[in-house]
Amino acid sequence: MTNTSFDTKIVHHKADQRLVPNSKSTPIYQTSAFTFKDLDHLESYYEGHSPYLYTRERNPNTDELAGTVAELEEAPAGVASSSGMSAILAGILAVAKPGDHIVAAEDVYGGSHKLITKELSTFGIDVTMVSFSNLEKVSEVITDQTKLLYTESISNPFLRVEDLEGLVALARKKNVKTMVDNTFATPYLLQPYTHGVDLVVHSGTKYIGGHSDVTCGVLVGNEELVKAATQKIVTFGANLSPFEAWLTQRGAKTLGLRMKKQSYNAEQVAKALGEHDAVRTVYYPEKVSERGNGAIVTIELNDSIDVEAFFRSLGWVKIAPTLAGVETTVSYPVRTSHRALSNTEREKIGINDYVIRLSIGIEDYEDIVKQLEKALADSKN
Repeated sequence: MTNTSFDTKIVHHKADQRLVPNSKSTPIYQTSAFTFKDLDHLESYYEGHSPYLYTRERNPNTDELAGTVAELEEAPAGVASSSGMSAILAGILAVAKPGDHIVAAEDVYGGSHKLITKELSTFGIDVTMVSFSNLEKVSEVITDQTKLLYTESISNPFLRVEDLEGLVALARKKNVKTMVDNTFATPYLLQPYTHGVDLVVHSGTKYIGGHSDVTCGVLVGNEELVKAATQKIVTFGANLSPFEAWLTQRGAKTLGLRMKKQSYNAEQVAKALGEHDAVRTVYYPEKVSERGNGAIVTIELNDSIDVEAFFRSLGWVKIAPTLAGVETTVSYPVRTSHRALSNTEREKIGINDYVIRLSIGIEDYEDIVKQLEKALADSKN
């Protein structure tokens, strides 16, 4: 559906119609394995003529989800996995091997930071974390062993928008690959692959699924690299279950509608809180896309606010360690997303006890603002 718009593509992408003739909705292939009528039929799988053998390796539901995200990102290939973290690991290992080196942005999501700084060494991969806000500094730490530059299109939690053109230009000059986490922007706002990024990863748990009821990851991009990553996912047993793939695909159909409303709401919330005397700083990006700037707002409260009282006063606004559902939620990076970082690491990227991340939902934005303002009023020292 290359000549159709985003909202049309996302509604109409389906699994191979040879598998689901006359079915308006793709069935859930809740099976661990697929059967064969004889040994010749079995052999046809290994010869590439039959697509399915064992769900850990491939399943129509996971194929449909991976294909949907790849199409939205305008990438040639994709694979779904058990979580955003497994998709990130598979992507990195598709590029880097023992003895190689990667450079990653120091302001990435705390779970990614922990994976990169604490776990990759067990695979024999060296890592340098550096600010990507100055690509000259990134260039300085690239070595002959560097294979990959890793960052986020919109950083977590301070919403720095990555210079994708500059990043790709640097990578090509240095002959290294690029991988970008596009979870916060979603393909509705940004499509890093179209800017030349080699691999694009999503925590499908967030906006792709959109309803806080699945855990999944999707990796799309360069066909050879996705093929290598797929083999890692299969070998590690990091495959996504058919039911969760089906749920994520169902949620994805409304991605455009949700992101349009949530991005608009977030812009209004950012404006309102920017004028509030209890808020020291509002972090909200500008000029991300003609479609909007995303649904996350991060704030730093001033010391007139009792932070614990603020969280107790949120009322219907939920406290959650994650983001991107249809409900507005609030998280505390110091104790959730970036808990694994040391105090020094958190301070280096600006996370302190007054930083709060807001995930804006689809409610009426005036109600969201009123509830947040009430929590601020109720928690003044």
